[in-house]
Amino acid sequence: MPRIARRIRYTLLALTALVVVNPAQAAPPTFQTTARQAILVDFDTGAVLYEKDSETPMFPASMSKIMTALLAFDELRAGRLQLDSTFRVSEKAWRMGGSKMFVGLKEEIKIEDLLRGVIVQSGNDASIVIAEGISGTEEAFSERMTERALEIGLKNTRFRNATGWPDPDHVTTARDLATLALYLIREYPEFYSLYSEREFTYGKSLDGKPITQGNRNPLLYKAVGADGLKTGHTEASGFGLTASAIRDERRLVMVINGLDSVRSRSSESERLLNWGFQVFDNYHLFKAGEIVEEAKVWLGDAGSVPLVIEDNLAVTIPKSSRRGMRVKILYNSPIPAPVSRGVEVARIEVTAPDMEPIIRPLKTASDVGQLAFFGRITSAINYIIFGSSSGG
Repeated sequence: MPRIARRIRYTLLALTALVVVNPAQAAPPTFQTTARQAILVDFDTGAVLYEKDSETPMFPASMSKIMTALLAFDELRAGRLQLDSTFRVSEKAWRMGGSKMFVGLKEEIKIEDLLRGVIVQSGNDASIVIAEGISGTEEAFSERMTERALEIGLKNTRFRNATGWPDPDHVTTARDLATLALYLIREYPEFYSLYSEREFTYGKSLDGKPITQGNRNPLLYKAVGADGLKTGHTEASGFGLTASAIRDERRLVMVINGLDSVRSRSSESERLLNWGFQVFDNYHLFKAGEIVEEAKVWLGDAGSVPLVIEDNLAVTIPKSSRRGMRVKILYNSPIPAPVSRGVEVARIEVTAPDMEPIIRPLKTASDVGQLAFFGRITSAINYIIFGSSSGG
């Protein structure tokens, strides 16, 4: 085979600007918050739009109950529980302080009601009933919570109870809570709607009137597209919120914590979500299995081989950076035959101002055989003379 100069082939996909870029916008977008910890993540792409001490250990308070509910969802999906299954209220659950569902001692309560007690009312009593019903004791349940956290990918989380009750060893991070929320929304859409319910009525007051409690998530009452998830507050943690909102089919997940009041939790979380939707957007480039490029083949029985991307490729970038987005297809050209299907031979690289490069592999979509001896001679001569090779 004659010596072939190694060449990197690139393809620039022309991208039309959606906005006029102002030179003053060249710096990465910034956001300021009084929260001690915060993170904002795009649901589809996983892009982190903003973070502040997102991996610093913190106390999750009642945001822990996202995991409490998720373990119940696990049991329901596995068929070990049904929504009309019941758990009995122990004295420990009945006596539990803090926010309450107002369960009755030794009462048999349906799982469906207990879940609303945990999710809508943030009931510590309901959380313990679920924990004891699934694992026998709250301690055993909290061990399972920690194990499940590791399975999901939460790297810095330890649970010591089912409620978020203050414990120096009961810790997480904003990033871990965001990972948990992303997982729950993606894996349990059939139960996620519970998080958007604004109120739940259960139990009776001393004068016999039904007790109706509103959802503590302040974003559910604002026009921001919010549909979950969970608030939290203790003296040590401050006021926190794990939330998600969707606008124009684009979903963001946010965790904010360490605020000094209910009012600041409401206003800061609204500001952060609005900023994320206004400043950033998603750009869908290729669908899974789509042919991205036809790569030239050297001495093959076909002149080229299609290159495909395995997963959807979308990027989240500041709207001001849209004009500067570039997509390159990189590979050593031509690819020598024979070529097997499913082999990684190229990569796609997406760059834009204020964004780390995104690189994904491209694989061959078909087999390409090698030409017979005389075909290879003819093709090689063509390449030397004309700078191209052709298939048989």
